[in-house]
Amino acid sequence: MNILIIDGMGGGIGKAVVDRIRSASSDYHILAIGTNAIAASAMRKAGADQVATGENAIVYNSSHVDCIIGSIGIILANAMLGEISPRMAEAVILSNAAKILIPTSKCNVTVLGVREQPIAQYIDEIPAILQKLDKRDIFQITS
Repeated sequence: MNILIIDGMGGGIGKAVVDRIRSASSDYHILAIGTNAIAASAMRKAGADQVATGENAIVYNSSHVDCIIGSIGIILANAMLGEISPRMAEAVILSNAAKILIPTSKCNVTVLGVREQPIAQYIDEIPAILQKLDKRDIFQITS
């Protein structure tokens, strides 16, 4: 399965996601795209297979992966202090890829029905979600 992890700012969430997925399985190909070089570098150090930076990388690759993972801000234009452009948010939300969104309060969005817990606990749930998605065998997008 080809996974795209998107993060911005300092890349802390993306780094933790890459690290958690890597500790669970080496079967996934991880493409990490930072909205800036600092975020991309953090995800590279965590063990992403490929790393890129910027708007066009997110726009292009969103339609070439099986799953996209990031904070809920990746679908909100101008989130992350403006690092998520409207084009980025649109590319992610229009992608046919499965999406795993981590709820964060930093985006001024409250998702009803989501239990409050530390971000690390949400990240710990990602490998199990990926296994369920993998078993559904719905991924036929990659090229």
